[in-house]
Amino acid sequence: MGITRRDFLTRVGQAGGFSAAVVTMQALGLMPMKEVEAEQVKATTGAGKGVSIVVLGGGVAGLVTAYEARKLGYNVTVLEARHRPGGRAYSARGGDVLEFVDGTKQNINWAPGLYWNMGPARIPSVHGTILHYVRELKVPMEVCVNTSRSTLLQNDKVNGGKPYTQRKVINDTRGEVAELLTKALNGGSLDSELTKQDRERLADIMHLWGPLDGKNKYTGSDRADVTQYPGAGPQEMIVNREPIPMHALLDGNFWSAELYEEQWDWQATMMQPVNGMQQISNALAKSLGPIVNFNCPVTEITKTGKGVKVVYEKAGVQRTIEADYCVCAMPLTILNKIKADLSPEVKATVSRAADSYRGSYKVPWEASTRFWEKDFNIYGGLSFLAKGPQPIWYPSNNLFSDGPGMICAGYQDEAIDGFNKLSMDEKFESSRQSIEKMHPGYGKLVSKPVFCGWKHVKWNEGSWIGAITKADYATITQNDGPIYFAGDHTSHVVGWQEGAAGSGRRAIQMISDHVKAARLGGKHSDTVSA
Repeated sequence: MGITRRDFLTRVGQAGGFSAAVVTMQALGLMPMKEVEAEQVKATTGAGKGVSIVVLGGGVAGLVTAYEARKLGYNVTVLEARHRPGGRAYSARGGDVLEFVDGTKQNINWAPGLYWNMGPARIPSVHGTILHYVRELKVPMEVCVNTSRSTLLQNDKVNGGKPYTQRKVINDTRGEVAELLTKALNGGSLDSELTKQDRERLADIMHLWGPLDGKNKYTGSDRADVTQYPGAGPQEMIVNREPIPMHALLDGNFWSAELYEEQWDWQATMMQPVNGMQQISNALAKSLGPIVNFNCPVTEITKTGKGVKVVYEKAGVQRTIEADYCVCAMPLTILNKIKADLSPEVKATVSRAADSYRGSYKVPWEASTRFWEKDFNIYGGLSFLAKGPQPIWYPSNNLFSDGPGMICAGYQDEAIDGFNKLSMDEKFESSRQSIEKMHPGYGKLVSKPVFCGWKHVKWNEGSWIGAITKADYATITQNDGPIYFAGDHTSHVVGWQEGAAGSGRRAIQMISDHVKAARLGGKHSDTVSA
């Protein structure tokens, strides 16, 4: 029985992962990639004249909601509990204080000019909505080096625990897989339904992709490991012709680290704002001016006959604001804790969703020198360990600068390996050990660590939603009378600013549709959607 192209590609993916499947599809002339563009709110200028909206939360979702609402002439007020905009889009720097719900405070005392993005840290080129605001607000941008072949992959089970460079692991994997696939092609064991031209094209691309020698063997390459680089006079290139054996690659379990950059929204080119991700939120807040009210935690939301009433605190005094509509852009973990006049169905959805929030964390350090650049030829990207706080994340900003730099050892959920059960000092020591394991002798060069565990951060209490049923998602993406919802949790781009920005646009679209229907005097309901 023959095998179809689909079956063949499935086997390729099983043998070599997504990267091998992509190369094979490209060799067959398949798989185009399409960029996503921002969708404009469909409403006329002045559509919101005489209509008021109160937005709860000054993160990306709330700020975009207010920004788009103001364009249409709505009377908008934003209430933000913190003293700053951005929510999780937070670029920590010296002088900041990171406060946890239990009262724990960490004073950040990094050197001037240093910062670390505690929340979102990269913007994919396919995230057209957030990039639209970057362009419109003229936020200076730079490349975010999301991957580097000079970064390291480490597993105690292989190579005596010494890390391999990513370039060696990736290219030796390609070589081994290409050799296996070429043998299968030449032996006719894969499929009789692939055409002769298909087989020829695949054989050619395997030789290039591998790369394979004239005998269809992989014997190492200058892509993987160069022991001596070419230079002047007699200094010629010397290539390590001893590939990592396939069994070692399998034992090392490097697949996820090798292929993480192949995810559609992690592929190069990625970007970041100059001087921190929070610059986007800062620009949005600056453009809105007095519309955004800081240090105003919301304590109660009530539906009225005309819209909503919101109770909040400012400077220790309880205050009230009434509006025709409310857009709740707070994390559901926070909404679940305040007194909110929600329908039983919505209240139950909020409770279930709040319980699912993940506990992602980061542990950035100040390093006395940018040793990863000088001694390891690493300029941005991430190194991965099999066990322990990971990855090791290197900065993309201020390359080649003298003096101290920032490095992060640990960006994952704190429930992994029982990290959440460690004391603060134990967390820091575990993080330092990850740096030491990857860069022996250099762990002593890092200091001033900060643990940003989003489950503990005041006004967040979670990094992003972990799981939600289709029914609950359908509920939270519709309005509850005059109350609408925004945030990455109301999008299919969870954990990204793209989802937050898109949800803000959608909330204003829904409100504008409702306002238009009401003005036309047509028959409508409070569940009109965009």
